[in-house]
Amino acid sequence: MMASLRNSPAIHWTLGNPNPIASFQVPQLGLQKPAFFSCFRRGLPFLVRAELTPAASTSTRKDIMGRRQVLVVGPITTWVSLLFSTSSSFAAEAKKGFLTVVDKKDGYSFLYPFGWQEVVIEGQDKVFKDVIEPLESVSVNMIPTIKEDIRDLGSPQEVAQALIKKVLVPPSQKSKLVEATEHDVDGKAYYTFEFVAQAPNFTRHGLGAISIGNGKFYTVTTGANQRRWEKMKDKLHTVIDSFKIFNV
Repeated sequence: MMASLRNSPAIHWTLGNPNPIASFQVPQLGLQKPAFFSCFRRGLPFLVRAELTPAASTSTRKDIMGRRQVLVVGPITTWVSLLFSTSSSFAAEAKKGFLTVVDKKDGYSFLYPFGWQEVVIEGQDKVFKDVIEPLESVSVNMIPTIKEDIRDLGSPQEVAQALIKKVLVPPSQKSKLVEATEHDVDGKAYYTFEFVAQAPNFTRHGLGAISIGNGKFYTVTTGANQRRWEKMKDKLHTVIDSFKIFNV
C-alpha cells in the first residue's frame, strides 16, 4: 500500500521535498501580514438642496431646513440599519468565535479562530496562525490529481500515515498517527486524522483533513503545542470539521 501511495499522482510530488509543507513550519517560515476586514456600503445617502429666496421668511427657512435634515438623515439611518442587519446575518452563518474563509477560485471553505492572522508561506494556499502561540495554526494546500475520490488512494489509516510520514512531519521529528476516520458530506468522502509530532524542543498535537475534488488533492492541517492541547482541541476540531470542498 505504501508503495502505491508513493507512486500516486496525489502524493508523489512531496516525496524527497527538502521543504515539507508541514504546518509545523509556520513559526519558522513566511512573512506575516495584518488581517484586513472590509465592509462595503451598498449605497450612499443623497442630498436634496433647497434654494432660499431673500424674501423667504424665518419660519419658512426653518421649515425647509427641517425637511432637508429629514431627507438627509432618513437615508443615513436606513443605511446604518441595513449595515448592522447585514453584518448580523453574516455573523449568524459562522460559529461564534470563528471567522469564515471562502475561496471561490479554488473551491473550499473553512473556519478559523478569531484573532489568528494570515501569513504567507511558499507552497501553501492559505495559512492562519496565532501570533502569540505560533504552533497554533491552520494551513491549506492543494495539488493536481487525476483521482476522483480520496478512497482511490487507500484506507484513512494508510493515506494519513503516508501523508504524515512523507509530507507533514520533517524527518528529524518522530510522528505517531493517533486515529484516522472517514466521513461523507454531500456525497463527498473526507478523511480526517489526528497525529502527534515530537521535535527535540516541543511536541505538537495535530489534526488534518484530506479530500479530492475539482481535479485537486486538498489537505488542511491544524494543531497546537501539546501543553495547550486540552484547551485548544475543541477549537481545532471545529476548524477541521468545517472544511468543505465545493465545485468550481
